[in-house]
Amino acid sequence: MDKIKKSYKNSKNIYDRVLTQGSFWSRLYIRLFWGGVDDNKIAGDVLSRIPDDFSGRLLDVPVGTAVFTQDKYKKLKNADIVCLDYSEDMLELAAQRLSGLDNISLVQGDVGSLPYQNESFDIVLSMNGFHAFPDKERAFPEVYRVLKVGGRLIACFYIKGRSHMTDSLVKHILAPKGWFTPPFETEESLKARLSADYNITAFDTDGPMVWFCAEKR
Repeated sequence: MDKIKKSYKNSKNIYDRVLTQGSFWSRLYIRLFWGGVDDNKIAGDVLSRIPDDFSGRLLDVPVGTAVFTQDKYKKLKNADIVCLDYSEDMLELAAQRLSGLDNISLVQGDVGSLPYQNESFDIVLSMNGFHAFPDKERAFPEVYRVLKVGGRLIACFYIKGRSHMTDSLVKHILAPKGWFTPPFETEESLKARLSADYNITAFDTDGPMVWFCAEKR
């Protein structure tokens, strides 16, 4: 776990530029190694699943730097939002972006041991999280546990088996550096996992990325 904290501490100044393709080098990296996936579009599709008049309780794990969610959260004035991340460095940047939003709490914590009661949230949002979580066999049940029946898991993350170039990058660079943590889902394994506990209401892929919305049964 310390390896993960260290990796995000070292990358916090380039994290946003890579995700948002905010520089020539980040756009080149995405084109060469991620098949030109547009994280901005994926983020927009994911966040569109949350209506602006949502008034329930939402858990965002991991919040990261809130680079994609800051504008959306400014619209969710009636929601109770909890933003959780394992990395203090990510939370520090998120706090700057979400400053002044009184309906948002920022919490340092572990998705594998969420400090919340059963069925506490109407929505769990997880953007670019599950490929980094070190213990997915705890993370998935914990997310399920804190969701209300009928609540929605809305997420996007890397899946293996759709791009040899990306799989090689993840295996030889991103995982050893601590940014990604195996094992990784495939499209088939993820659908099987979700179908066991959720009704899948939306499921889409773009290269090696997946995004979906699923309702807890």
